[in-house]
Amino acid sequence: MNLIPALPPWHPPGTPAAGGLAAGGLAAGPLLAAASIGQVISHTTVWITGILAGLATLFLTIGGVRYLMAGGDPAEVEKAKTAFKSAGIGYALAVLAPVVVTVLKSLTGG
Repeated sequence: MNLIPALPPWHPPGTPAAGGLAAGGLAAGPLLAAASIGQVISHTTVWITGILAGLATLFLTIGGVRYLMAGGDPAEVEKAKTAFKSAGIGYALAVLAPVVVTVLKSLTGG
């Protein structure tokens, strides 16, 4: 008894059998096209917010590990506090990024 289903045969990407661009009646076209500058700015804002939140989480984790491993050493505790401050700044920037972009759009008439 075989509980694992067989995999379908492999086809290079973009071929009709692989479900690529030619499959399903879709015409091949530019993959990175944007309808407007506003859409590009919106997508860039989402990416920047995600990167900032990810980095802030990394700094928060590093700060927590440093604080736990400090063992009472004041220099290591200060390094941990600095990492916590950096994480807070990163989260603040991630929250404020869409607000800043909205303000800039309104100032430029977008």
